[in-house]
Amino acid sequence: MSELLNVASLVRAQARRAPEQAALITPGAHDWRTTSFAQLERRIDLVAHAMKRAGLARGDRVLVFVKPGPEWVAVLFALMRMGAVPALIDPAMGRAGVLACVRRIAPRGFVGTTAACLLRLLLGDAFRSVHVTLTTDRLALGGTPLNKIIDDEEGVFEPTQTFTDDPAAILFTSGSTGPAKGVVYTHGMCVAQTEALRELYGMHEGDVDVACFAPFALFGPALGLTTVLPRIDFSRPARANPEEVVRALQAHNAVQCFGSPAIWRRVAPWCARHGVKLYGLERLMIAGAPVHPSMVEECRAMLPDGDVHTPYGATESLPVSSASGAEILAASARTASGAGNFVGRPAPTCEARVIAISDEPVPLWRDELLVKPGELGELIVSGPQVTREYAFEPDHTAASKIRDGARVWHRMGDLVRMDESGAIWFQGRKSHRLETELGVFGPVAVENVFRSHASIARCALVGVGERGRERPVLVVELHATDRPNSEAQRASLAAQIRAAGAAHPLGARVEQVLFRRALPVDVRHNAKIDRGALKRWATEQLQ
Repeated sequence: MSELLNVASLVRAQARRAPEQAALITPGAHDWRTTSFAQLERRIDLVAHAMKRAGLARGDRVLVFVKPGPEWVAVLFALMRMGAVPALIDPAMGRAGVLACVRRIAPRGFVGTTAACLLRLLLGDAFRSVHVTLTTDRLALGGTPLNKIIDDEEGVFEPTQTFTDDPAAILFTSGSTGPAKGVVYTHGMCVAQTEALRELYGMHEGDVDVACFAPFALFGPALGLTTVLPRIDFSRPARANPEEVVRALQAHNAVQCFGSPAIWRRVAPWCARHGVKLYGLERLMIAGAPVHPSMVEECRAMLPDGDVHTPYGATESLPVSSASGAEILAASARTASGAGNFVGRPAPTCEARVIAISDEPVPLWRDELLVKPGELGELIVSGPQVTREYAFEPDHTAASKIRDGARVWHRMGDLVRMDESGAIWFQGRKSHRLETELGVFGPVAVENVFRSHASIARCALVGVGERGRERPVLVVELHATDRPNSEAQRASLAAQIRAAGAAHPLGARVEQVLFRRALPVDVRHNAKIDRGALKRWATEQLQ
């Protein structure tokens, strides 16, 4: 039964409990800028009043193109407080992808920087549904500046009555493994997600969190944390300056930090070279792509007082599970033998099952969908933190959701094996599976066998040929110091790598090893390998 609930009330509650506590700490011109919970709460109220006066109302979909920071957080919570629905699209997906997302949701409002507002004017056709345009900058170019219509004398903004099942936000997937889709978050789901994270990691109000992934700057205020945004480009984590990340962690005595593998791939070696230890950091969280035990080991070396954690989930459901660094390293021998990546057991309030592999929609739950414990299949999850639909995407909703009475199961699109204890072993994406004469395999599980070769930085297994008789081909990115200088060295190294995978049934079938200076990755985390592009490339190379 739907009940009255507004996720923005979580910030108001924390502002009343601890008004002087820092809510956000962000880089300033020369030092750090602190925004207390009282200041953030006041700004949310003022922005909500201004946006309502500008013509935005409950239920309006509003595109937000504002750089992560205090104003970005205030705008998003203000929209949710007034019952409007902010929509976040990753601009890194490119012009065509962004415009396709905009057309799909037909926003009524647009809040952005001056540059974003001007771009909206240049690409006007896709934005013709927009009736209200506001800018967070001072210049009135392409939109009305928010600060010009804010009335500092206005009082508390009474939240619009929203219910647990009402839309709170639309967050678009990155489009790295298929078309970007607008995931509908409800107010109830947002609150359930924050509570699941709090319980899973034992977070406490006042803990200092360094967010290297912008959306986590929204979890912080809702959880009562002090959130620090380091001086990095959030759209390009693979280019982050590791010194800036370390500076943010040390300057504010951070208890936890979240970032993609691309971030830690830069920070861990930097700390090792400079002999830096991250004292006081209890939880170093890595997510966004499969995390190899070697990365866990590198990161744990920085943590005298804590451990690594790998939250597993998706935009449609987070958290699904989590594994600690200690657990991952204890399971590393199994990972190296082809069991897959250990990603933990189901998180609080999340139920997980494994069903037979299929690309067809499954409209209604049937018990016969289940596979036996330990068998390869697709992971499905259900719980209050699991989304129920995509915005204006009935076909994608039908392909990804299974109705089971009042509950909905989300198909993760991931291949896993789950044992009797509920331990989940990630094998790879369903869309990336190899269908060979030996059977069906998830690529990640097989790649881990080859990763025992010291020269490999990353690798990707792709299938070439017709489905059911695909030939496994390994595409390898080498460490810069191990790149061969001649064809003879290249052939010798390829033979060594093939030998490293020979212990696995499918690994033993790898006859072709192709080398690339860098594997293509996704736009959001800069860590997920673009296996579709690699499969097309490998096919061309072998023709």
